[in-house]
Amino acid sequence: MKRLLASLLGFGMILSVSAYAEGDVNAGMIKSQTCLGCHGVVNYNNAYPTYHVPKLGGQHAAYLVAAMKAYKDGLRQHSTMHGNVADLSEQDMENLAAYFEQDGK
Repeated sequence: MKRLLASLLGFGMILSVSAYAEGDVNAGMIKSQTCLGCHGVVNYNNAYPTYHVPKLGGQHAAYLVAAMKAYKDGLRQHSTMHGNVADLSEQDMENLAAYFEQDGK
């Protein structure tokens, strides 16, 4: 019984994560141009304060959506990121996440 419950829980988690990959990759590509100004530059570091800008390509879509929501809601602090996601809808976020998960840029 425990194995069955664990299997069902694991399967449910897989389905919920893959739902983010259902975003529109083409729509995400169009919206991604602003993101790529920083996240698309290989080994980019911000000038001040100095920090590494992470690569988005290849990240899991669910993680990217969660991060964008956290910046939008003020749970993650970064003024540039907050400004970039403030007007994004949840569908926009899912589209961007699908693009970056699939594209690998």
